[in-house]
Amino acid sequence: MSTPRDLMIVAMDVAPDRPVETGDLSLALAGAEVIDLIAAEAVTLDGDLIVPNPQLPLEDGLLDQAATSLVRETPYESVEDWLWRRGRSLSSAYLAALEAEGLVARQRGRWIPVRTGKTALVDSPARSRAADRWAQGEPVLAQLAAAAGIREVSDEDSAKVTDESLDTVIAVVHDAVTELEAVRQRKSVEDAAYDNVWRGM
Repeated sequence: MSTPRDLMIVAMDVAPDRPVETGDLSLALAGAEVIDLIAAEAVTLDGDLIVPNPQLPLEDGLLDQAATSLVRETPYESVEDWLWRRGRSLSSAYLAALEAEGLVARQRGRWIPVRTGKTALVDSPARSRAADRWAQGEPVLAQLAAAAGIREVSDEDSAKVTDESLDTVIAVVHDAVTELEAVRQRKSVEDAAYDNVWRGM
């Protein structure tokens, strides 16, 4: 089971009310990696610091890459710093990995049989596993999906995450996405003000 891969598949499979922002999804994917690294006992959390354990190779290539890039000397990296560093363009990396494995295909044009830039999931065991996990309302996946803007999170989902370390990671992901949205809104206001100046000249 790969939480980031499942999250990426769900993001592509579930039609959200609004398009998923790639930045939000990338932050959530980076958080999902920390959760899987904790599950694999590759790291532990000391408060909000990611403390690496002796490195062992992981089967998932992107997760192994994540483990390799951990800060292994004190002071260790915080979950928040990890999200901003590792999360940069991470959704593109996961999309490329799914495509390389044949789990995603470029769609062909309706009238012209050439591949378009749009991608779509193909039927696969990985897609079925992610769909099952989603259908069961697995709380960690539900919380990460909510952070990424794929769905609304309910109080029931929040109550189900009882592991303190996982709860810490999820909370930091939500905070980071909120911060990113604030940056977007500030930039939008600044851009609008700039446009108004030019119109007034």
